[in-house]
Amino acid sequence: MLLLLFFERKRDEKMEKSIQKEHTLYAIKGFLKEVENIQIGKLGNFSFSRGYYVYVGSAKRNMHARINRHIRVDKKQQWHLDYLRPYLQIEEIQTYSGEKGECQLFAELRERNNGSIPAEGFGSSDCKCVSHLFYTEKNPVLSLTSSRN
Repeated sequence: MLLLLFFERKRDEKMEKSIQKEHTLYAIKGFLKEVENIQIGKLGNFSFSRGYYVYVGSAKRNMHARINRHIRVDKKQQWHLDYLRPYLQIEEIQTYSGEKGECQLFAELRERNNGSIPAEGFGSSDCKCVSHLFYTEKNPVLSLTSSRN
């Protein structure tokens, strides 16, 4: 079942959404217009290059609320993505079934898009992954079934 959601977002953002209520994993793709040095909570200060960033996360319950929170700009900063979010123009949100698991989904999307790790430890404090955020200069594909151009 496809769930249509309305998000609070920056005025100039146009985003594609493919969200299914029964899914437990998600990927958020954002574009950073210029190089930024950003303090990511206690994780540290990182230089983020102009380009695309994909964050992979999970929500065992209430996917709508989790994604809607990540999309909002004005909020208490709790997760690593909250610190990066004000600088990103969100372009796409894709959800996935939980069959693969968050770490495997991240690895597959990163490999598929030739992504690099911009900030070690980002979004991965509850697992052994290097990160759950990857960077690419080219527009990444979030669908696991479509082919790259």
